[in-house]
Amino acid sequence: MARSQTSKLSIDTGRSELVKLWLLRILVPLNGQQEFINNLGIQNGRLAETLGLVTPSDMAFEDVEIKKARAQLRRLYLAGEKKYQKAELPNALTENIRRLADLVGLSAIDCRILEFATLIHNDRLLDDTADWLGQLSTSQVYQTLSVILEQPESAIRTALSSKGVLTQSGIVSLDRTGPGRLRNKLDLLSSRFAESMLVSEEDPISLLRDMVVAGTSPHLQWPDYEHLGQSLTLMRAYLRHAIETRRKGVNIFLYGNPGTGKSQLARLLAQELSCDMFEVASEDEDGDPVDGERRLRAFRAAQSFFAERQALILFDEVEDVFSDGGGLFGRRSTAEKHKAWINRALEQNPVPALWLSNSVSDLDNAFIRRFDMVIELQVPTRKQRERIIRDACGDMLTAKGMERIAAAERLTPAVIARAASVVSAIREALPGEQTSSAIEHLVGNTLEAQGHAPLKKNDASRLPDYYEVSLVNAGTNLDEVAKGLALTKEGRLCLYGPPGTGKTAFGRWLADKLGLPLHVRRASDLLSKFVGGTERNIARAFNEASDAGAVLLMDEVDSFLQDRAGAQRSWEVTEVNEMLSQMESFSGILIASTNLMDGLDQAALRRFDLKLKFDYLKPEQAWNLFERQCQALGLASPEIALKRELEILNVLTPGDFATVARQHRFRPAKDPSAILVALREECAVKAGGVKTAIGFI
Repeated sequence: MARSQTSKLSIDTGRSELVKLWLLRILVPLNGQQEFINNLGIQNGRLAETLGLVTPSDMAFEDVEIKKARAQLRRLYLAGEKKYQKAELPNALTENIRRLADLVGLSAIDCRILEFATLIHNDRLLDDTADWLGQLSTSQVYQTLSVILEQPESAIRTALSSKGVLTQSGIVSLDRTGPGRLRNKLDLLSSRFAESMLVSEEDPISLLRDMVVAGTSPHLQWPDYEHLGQSLTLMRAYLRHAIETRRKGVNIFLYGNPGTGKSQLARLLAQELSCDMFEVASEDEDGDPVDGERRLRAFRAAQSFFAERQALILFDEVEDVFSDGGGLFGRRSTAEKHKAWINRALEQNPVPALWLSNSVSDLDNAFIRRFDMVIELQVPTRKQRERIIRDACGDMLTAKGMERIAAAERLTPAVIARAASVVSAIREALPGEQTSSAIEHLVGNTLEAQGHAPLKKNDASRLPDYYEVSLVNAGTNLDEVAKGLALTKEGRLCLYGPPGTGKTAFGRWLADKLGLPLHVRRASDLLSKFVGGTERNIARAFNEASDAGAVLLMDEVDSFLQDRAGAQRSWEVTEVNEMLSQMESFSGILIASTNLMDGLDQAALRRFDLKLKFDYLKPEQAWNLFERQCQALGLASPEIALKRELEILNVLTPGDFATVARQHRFRPAKDPSAILVALREECAVKAGGVKTAIGFI
């Protein structure tokens, strides 16, 4: 190794002098030379050339004398400690770190650690050299960095503690899960962060570009959220106050089914408050998903980076943090693993945050109570759905199409917006009114895929257009009942009697009469196979009706109002208790219908203000409805002789006439006699068939 001193200490202009000093400290004081120069020779020729230990013209690396090589390396190290003390970093890195220091309050030691962490993630040679130090424990990382950066170990510990600015901001985090290579123990904010720090002098905000994205403009408006009522009023006022006073620890949790407009609401709030909206990304620039741990780091960084800006931070799909544990084999979620930090963040975060989820059920109560507001976004009311549909579809929908789509109680704004966008793109290929059927088709498919009822082409439970309450045998003046409810806007009615007697149809008629929306909930909508599920569904039904100011029609109510005296299981009692509790507190109009009055809980019966029996049609009602149906179907007026034959059918209901009217579409009746035959067939299949002249008792 006969070389001049100058050649031995030659500097590779492609790598900063400071990095060379770090390399020498790893090799000599930290004894990485044991792996670098051993019995097999020099193990990394590129490193040897970079440090000036050998040149390409020297003897083969494997022929070096270990003692001489290590002695030469030590002389290089001692010379480097003198020569490189004032070495500088690349200009871009120096400037970017200075900006970050100003932005989040990094100390001098924080900056030194960040410099090293950035370069070891970028410089392959530095990374490979550090690998010769082996698997390092957390304590060994402190010691190693103390030597490499020539800083007190206590200062390194403080800077990398959980309360340090580097960790709190998420910029550099020390992996404490177990031993590891030095590079892996120093976890940076993102995979692109280190590269961005070296490429150019960046706006610090852009350093988060694969972790935090700028929010877009909303396409929904405030009228689309009227159904949130007081919750919306309070939220808007509170966020305005928080922005004006720079209040800390402001966090609002919004949850609801996918597509109900949670993200749109957040963007609308930012627009109203003249705030920048930043959203924690759920995928990186390559489209790969970002795990909960990394997203939480991004949220931390955003809180630090935007602390002095008038901004809102949106954390969508928080299931990635609160529910990613899965509960299997004791596996904890990201939130549970960082419970203390999240609790502090929810109490001290400088930038107001909106946390979005499809459900609140997976959140620990300890987290829930720390949110200032927890608000559920329900599906908009029918009136709001009509406005949203009209705005999204314009003239692509017919009036009938609009009515059918708006009738879907589970339709969310996102579903209609997507369908309208698709059909609008191919509109020229859809002649005439096919745009309307296309939108209905797409919306219906999506609803079914979500587990909801499809769009109704024809409502089987709706009576013909000539329906009148005078044609219902309820034993009381239903018009007078409707007038009274129009004044009070409150009442609990129990409708009971045989199937088809018009109980459900009366609920629809009453809602139309009062000009109120109607929420129909059948037993199949409310009963759940999970413990507590039925109770939650019952509560939700009442809450949704209350928020929408709707008439709540609960069909087949006997399914969950059975007498508790005969209950054999605890949940049979809790279902009734929940129903009674909700009935007591409900301030709207409730209509409960049942075909089985016997066996209903007595306490439930007492809570109904009015119990109405819907019975089989009286002879005059049956004849009146018979004449109207013949006229509606374009048939001749029935002869009076048929009246006597109709009177024999003393178990006729309005539902029977509706069934025969539907049959007429594919089995047309030629005359009134054919209608009578069809009605007789309907009566014949009922239990007991046609009863005697005494009538139904």
